[in-house]
Amino acid sequence: MAIVSNTVGYLDGDVLLEGFFAYDDAIENRRPAVMVNHTWVGRNSFVEEKAIKLAELGYFAFAVDMYGKGVLGQGNEECSALMQPFMDDRRKVVRRMQAALYAVKLFPWVDDKEIAAIGFCFGGLCVLDLARSNADIKGVVSFHGLLEASQVPTQNQTIKAKLLVLCGADDPMVPAEKLTALQQELTRAGADWQTHTYGHAMHAFTNPAANDPGFGTVYQAEADRRSWVAMKSFLRELFNEEN
Repeated sequence: MAIVSNTVGYLDGDVLLEGFFAYDDAIENRRPAVMVNHTWVGRNSFVEEKAIKLAELGYFAFAVDMYGKGVLGQGNEECSALMQPFMDDRRKVVRRMQAALYAVKLFPWVDDKEIAAIGFCFGGLCVLDLARSNADIKGVVSFHGLLEASQVPTQNQTIKAKLLVLCGADDPMVPAEKLTALQQELTRAGADWQTHTYGHAMHAFTNPAANDPGFGTVYQAEADRRSWVAMKSFLRELFNEEN
């Protein structure tokens, strides 16, 4: 087994984006693909490492770029400024996610009927919006994702993708009422959904670099481990893989 990885440019309109992909070259057939969405920082080593871990599981992994080639935030103020235009116009989120999905489908190693997306923090919101758009994907996983309500009501449509939402019980950015509102929205939309809440876990519980209790971002090893196990089980079910 050898994990091959590289970057690739792709476009959303006239905006040049740069994704990171990884796959196991020992696998000869086309395989399911998993898109990986970054936090408000941008497409950095955190999501690249997640992509490599997914490649080791046999998937084609693609770390999405939401901001533009080489754009990374430094510090909370700068990261917030990068993310805010997407929060203000969620249609922009969907357009950029659809551009990434189109790019993924062009890779020769990908079974384009077997695609999922996972995301962390801001990326968790992005994959939920992709599911809300009824894009051609099998399912999404949101890790401590922002659960802001959709700007496009879903009450009159069906969400076809399956959803797994993984939250920290002590996440100050995702109070219980937001999780309840999401559950109600997904139920109204007829979605196949599940949520897991991890005790004593705050925001960014999967990120070993998170250590700011005052801001609400703290790494929690057990929640990190358990949420990854939950994701693996979800993906196996999603792609009808043998256990």
